Amino acid sequence: MKELTKAEEEVMQYLWRLQQAKVAEIIEEMPSPKPAYNTVSTIIRILEQKKFVDYKKQGRGHIYFPLVSKDEYSKASMNNLLNNYFDGNLKSMFSFFAKKNDLKMSDFEEILNELRKDQNE
Repeated sequence: MKELTKAEEEVMQYLWRLQQAKVAEIIEEMPSPKPAYNTVSTIIRILEQKKFVDYKKQGRGHIYFPLVSKDEYSKASMNNLLNNYFDGNLKSMFSFFAKKNDLKMSDFEEILNELRKDQNE
C-alpha cells in the first residue's frame, strides 16, 4: 500500500470520519485557518490517483468516499514503521514506545489484559 503525505493523511482522517463528503464539507470540518478549496481538491485528486478515494457524481459536483479503510491503512503504516525502523522486531518497537512514553507497570498490565482479552475472543 502506498504511503500518504501528511496533508493527504489529514484529508483522509476527515473523510474516514465523515464516510463520504464533498470537498466543501471536508473543509468545513477543518480547523481555522481553513485551507483553500483548490488545495483540498488537489489533495483529493491525488488520493484518487493513489486509489485511496473514489467519488460518485451528485449534480454538478462529486461526493468522495474512502476506498481504503482507516484500519487497513493503520495496519499497513504500523507494519512499515515496524519493518523500516525496528527491523521487524515488535519487542524493540514496544520497548522504544514504552521508554519514550514513560509507561508505568500498571500500563503494562492493562496492555497485557487487553491482549489476553483479544486472544480469548
